[in-house]
Amino acid sequence: MAEKKTFYITTPIYYPSASLHIGHAYSTVATDAIARYHRQRGDETFFLTGSDEHGQKIERKAKAAGVTPQAYVDHIVAGFKDLWKLLDISYDKFIRTTDDYHVKAVQKMFKKLYDQGDIYKSKYTGHYCTPCESFWLDRQIEEAGGVCPDCGGPVELVEEESYFFRLSKYADRLIQYIKDNPTFIQPNSRTNEMLQNFLLPGLEDLCVSRTSFTWGIPVDFDGKHVVYVWLDALSNYITALGWGSEDDSLYRKFWPADVHIVGKEIVRFHTIIWPIMLMALGEPLPKQVFGHGWLVLDGGKMSKSKGNVVDPVQLCARYGVDAIRYFLLREVPFGSDGTFSNEALIARINTDLANDLGNLLSRTVAMIDKYFGGVLPAPGVVADEDAALIALAKELPAKVDAQMTELHIPDALAEIWKLVNACNKYIDVTAPWSLAKSEAGQERLKTVLYNLAESLRIVAILLTPYLTGTPAKMFAQLGTAPTQAAFESLAWGGSVPGSLVHKGEALFPRIDAEAELAFFAAEADKAKAAAVPAAEATPAPVAEAAPAAPAKHGHGEDEAPAEIEYDDFAKVDLRLAKVVACEEIKKSKKLLKLTLEVGAETRTVVSGIKQWYTPDDLVGKTVVLVANLKPVTLCGVESHGMILCASDAADENLSALTTLAAMDSGLKVR
Repeated sequence: MAEKKTFYITTPIYYPSASLHIGHAYSTVATDAIARYHRQRGDETFFLTGSDEHGQKIERKAKAAGVTPQAYVDHIVAGFKDLWKLLDISYDKFIRTTDDYHVKAVQKMFKKLYDQGDIYKSKYTGHYCTPCESFWLDRQIEEAGGVCPDCGGPVELVEEESYFFRLSKYADRLIQYIKDNPTFIQPNSRTNEMLQNFLLPGLEDLCVSRTSFTWGIPVDFDGKHVVYVWLDALSNYITALGWGSEDDSLYRKFWPADVHIVGKEIVRFHTIIWPIMLMALGEPLPKQVFGHGWLVLDGGKMSKSKGNVVDPVQLCARYGVDAIRYFLLREVPFGSDGTFSNEALIARINTDLANDLGNLLSRTVAMIDKYFGGVLPAPGVVADEDAALIALAKELPAKVDAQMTELHIPDALAEIWKLVNACNKYIDVTAPWSLAKSEAGQERLKTVLYNLAESLRIVAILLTPYLTGTPAKMFAQLGTAPTQAAFESLAWGGSVPGSLVHKGEALFPRIDAEAELAFFAAEADKAKAAAVPAAEATPAPVAEAAPAAPAKHGHGEDEAPAEIEYDDFAKVDLRLAKVVACEEIKKSKKLLKLTLEVGAETRTVVSGIKQWYTPDDLVGKTVVLVANLKPVTLCGVESHGMILCASDAADENLSALTTLAAMDSGLKVR
């Protein structure tokens, strides 16, 4: 077993502009599982999460809501904590960037960097994205088609006096550090991305103060300025441990962090800005930054600003916390993007949890109760099929450890399920019900049932970091004493013959998938209907209303539409999109399902053009997409946008709009 040590792990600190969604839960549940795994093995573990509460976006939202910024964030952060409690997140500290100790430490940090010449005052002129809290150069905005390169939203041209951090001064040193420490950025693909896209082309100095808003940490030696997001937010990982305070014992004990867990969209801040800040402060760098992928819906990133989010509170209420934790941890390779769907969630619950694990426990306990009066028998006659099962159980802790050391969480769970599946196969091979029919089979039956109970005990111990409520239920049904439920008792043979089993409720009741999906479809339709203002609502007598077909107007064909201002036109976000896949929607006479590449994003769009195009006609074509149209569900498929087409008056001829020359997808049409 690995040597006992300290272990410090962090999530990103989340921005309280709105309630959290399942994507945030994914990041935090994964971090929690890693922290629990290390605690279980005896490592002295510190797990940090929190909220990043300053900035212009919060100030504006609070003003719009008619409350103070502090009151605004207090309400939302309370929701964060409620969600983490619901999901059984075992954090050791929750930091808020409005906490007094953090404010003082950031001011101390800012002054130190200023005094040593790493922060200087100048004037900033450039483009600013409020939702992303990011500044962009002219060339970056031009390359992105006039919008924010991160979120695709509008940017503002700003000019203001600011303090700047000499990021460029440390660029060469960081490049060398990354090359000398190949595991610093994980997964490995993110290392090349940071080097090629950001570091090697050259770094600009970083704006670290603002004067155009006041909701931030004041620069204590220059009252016009507040500390801008990165120095404020990123420093939480050390201020939470007492850096810059009178008591820095936690900092001295746990820093450097073993791993920062972050979403891939903020890897560059954590692997470029944050380590350079630490270099300038003369502090050690974190051992690793791990950028996980997104949990996406139909190929698109969940976003509070887009409104395409899944509420984890509702899912937990419907399926239970452990079912949601299991899905988040098992479904997606950690480090890659994965798709959330109700179908995938229900399949995981029914297959892995209800059929494989829950049914195995139920059958085992029921057979011990039926054949031995609920008393766990001592092993009797041994046969060849026992050896493979016992060997798998004995090897399992090391296999799980190997996967978790590399942060391969889904693979660790897959290893555990190999033993679960082996037990189910073992039942089929040994046929306990047949052994019970004869006196000669009794000794063999004792061995089979003991081996099943013992395997389940080991499974329950190893599941403890991932499914936080289920192991206790398993131990209760198996009659496992607390000493036999401890990690130190993982060795084979820990189950005590003579223990009493207790039949209980099913761990995970099986879900009627068809009925459940029908429920979600109805709920989605209700939500869509509620989101349409009454003035915009139109009758839809036909279920196949096609968003991409030419619109029929109430006025005559010769009547010109009313004139609009340019600002009205500018509200429509038109983008070039490449059709990468297309298929018919079988139950519709009109609709095609198109998969579109829109820059780095993938969209699903339903279009009522089956009469004019076959799927093969469209694949590879570049079309024009209305990208900011509200999503609608057509024939059970959610459509995120509309492609533009031209047609004659009778709709006998129709043509999707394309470009004359080859152009990249994602470019803005204007």
